[in-house]
Amino acid sequence: MTREDEPVSTAADKIKANAERLRQKTPAKPAAADEQPPAARPGPSRTSAPAPAAAVVRQKNVRRTVDLSPSAHRALDGWQSQVAERLGLARVTGQEVLAALVDRLLADDELAEQITQAIAANR
Repeated sequence: MTREDEPVSTAADKIKANAERLRQKTPAKPAAADEQPPAARPGPSRTSAPAPAAAVVRQKNVRRTVDLSPSAHRALDGWQSQVAERLGLARVTGQEVLAALVDRLLADDELAEQITQAIAANR
């Protein structure tokens, strides 16, 4: 079969195919009993404590974004270039910089206080 014989796939077709693939991966909802309000469900009274839900641990990283002034953006780019050269790397990404900063912020109480004061001063 040549490329000319292959059906043309539109973006909508790709989206539908992806949605169907995800639907097949996702387990079906439990029985309709979960859809009833708590008062209508048979079993223990409403005053009993609910069974603890299994803790869901997020597996993927969570994306955060930041808005910078054009001058701050240029200055950060310049700093990243200098650090990349100093470390012998092709580049240092903004992602690496921000992830390292957050790690330090969360581990260093003095830095956290300095950042808290800076936020208060900028408001």
